[in-house]
Amino acid sequence: MNAAKNIKKVRAHDAICGLLYLVSVGLTIQTGDLNFLSIAIGVGVLQIISPFTKFCPVYFILNKTMSDTDPMQNGK
Repeated sequence: MNAAKNIKKVRAHDAICGLLYLVSVGLTIQTGDLNFLSIAIGVGVLQIISPFTKFCPVYFILNKTMSDTDPMQNGK
């Protein structure tokens, strides 16, 4: 039962990161302001370093809100 909830947490994480990428690119295209790409760059950098630091801000929030699942990337 917990495995299904863990899968939902991973899918929520992927959806949030994907949404941030799309919003960043959409705002850049809509406004022509390249500074909005810094959102995508920030998310990408966090995704690259999270396996080494074992910390992800999205999982931090999801671990708090979905407390009935196994903690993921909680810094341990």
